[in-house]
Amino acid sequence: MKIDTEHLHHWMQAIRKSSEPMRTMDAFWSGQIKSKEWLINQLSYHIKNPATIEIHGGWVGVLASMLFQDERYRIQNIVSVDIDPHCQFIAEEMNQIEYQKGLFRSETDDMCNRYPVANTIINTSCEHISQDQYNVWLSNMRSDQLLVLQSNNYNIPEHIRISNSIGEFLQQSNLSNVLYSGPLELPLYNRYMIIGYK
Repeated sequence: MKIDTEHLHHWMQAIRKSSEPMRTMDAFWSGQIKSKEWLINQLSYHIKNPATIEIHGGWVGVLASMLFQDERYRIQNIVSVDIDPHCQFIAEEMNQIEYQKGLFRSETDDMCNRYPVANTIINTSCEHISQDQYNVWLSNMRSDQLLVLQSNNYNIPEHIRISNSIGEFLQQSNLSNVLYSGPLELPLYNRYMIIGYK
């Protein structure tokens, strides 16, 4: 996919304005970008256009920005949700073009407290919540919402519920209608993704 120079400018501005520039730059590690490209490519086969999207664990808003720039998507709006309050300002800077048009907003919230109305819900932070938290999160989703889930097998302290295979992630996720599932091999870990319905 192509990243246009105007969006790239806002990415750099977001890093410069961040209170923790090095932490913000972590969102651009190769594994992070490749995981997002993979998600965007696979989701394009299943997305409901025009799309309304809510991203849980949206971090600093890179995925939202990449989605906005992909011509396969007709996006009405994206809401990026993260429990870390430092992410909200950075995500709005990262998506400044769409933020000014009212197409993007960032919110500080616990994903497990959300009852989203969007037609597509993306949760790329499944490894950051316990199975009990995930079960609550899933119970808040509607059966007609397209769900995109990502986890990994990267065993570090902040990852409290990793998956060691796509089979284990499918079992943890407990979706009744799976449209896509698969692994992505990366240098430090494997990323797993599921697209489907509750």
